[in-house]
Amino acid sequence: MNDQEYIKNSLELHLFFDRILKEHSLFLAASFTEKDTSFKKTASNFQRIFANILNNVVNMANNNISDNFLLAKEIVTNNTLKAENKTSFFTNIPIRTDITIKEMNLQSGPINSTKDFVQRISILNKDTLPVIKKLIDFKNNILNNVLTCKMFTANYPLLIKHIKNEAIMYYNLLERVERREMFTNQYIEEQEIFWDNIMMEHAQFIRGLLDPSEKNLIQTANQYANEYEMILKNQNNFPSNIQNSLQETLKFQNFKTSGLNGILNCQIKSTILPLLADHILREANHFIRILRSFIVR
Repeated sequence: MNDQEYIKNSLELHLFFDRILKEHSLFLAASFTEKDTSFKKTASNFQRIFANILNNVVNMANNNISDNFLLAKEIVTNNTLKAENKTSFFTNIPIRTDITIKEMNLQSGPINSTKDFVQRISILNKDTLPVIKKLIDFKNNILNNVLTCKMFTANYPLLIKHIKNEAIMYYNLLERVERREMFTNQYIEEQEIFWDNIMMEHAQFIRGLLDPSEKNLIQTANQYANEYEMILKNQNNFPSNIQNSLQETLKFQNFKTSGLNGILNCQIKSTILPLLADHILREANHFIRILRSFIVR
């Protein structure tokens, strides 16, 4: 990839995933018991680290990202700020809402591909990779402790594995960008399988985190989980499967949007943090942009 593609791909990758990992760290911190205060402190420290990285990226990103990326609403939605404020109120965990406000004002434009700026991007990528690796190791440690009954958290073991896998995907993609490897059809196929699985697990988590009285929503979430499972069983049908994934995720996006609004307005009974509801909506938005990028080729 040329310098402009390298800059755009690097910044867009950071803008999406740095926020995702920052929020993963918050969800982990909120889930520990008093027995594991050291883990809570470590998770909160990762939240601060990725907030600082994200803030740096946002300062570099204005006019250096694509219009399609901004329109996808995968870094912030119309409700992200409200979801952050409510989540901070519920958990007493501070959240850098100033970053969100700056992200809401980001613009696309002609990319600055000067030699100095390319060098700054390369330093950013190389400095971020080991931090991601440390968070992956931390998540793996938590998962091992939970699976061997050495630790209790309010998070499902599958959710811990789920967020570890997303961090691994970020690490692998960032390595690929830093090597300036072009994103081929194989990349689209990998992403489709990965995010179809993520969407299936989102549906499973929603199903399990809703109050038992929310029978209709539980049934709908279960239906989405089953439908993504069927898509994954037909994964050998690439690229024809792309359209199925897109149509399913567009429907799931609407379901998540309604769910987020219901949670923010105290109309849905659940144990879902508002920011988690916004988080999984942004991941659906991200997946939809990837699928559409392939279809329009």
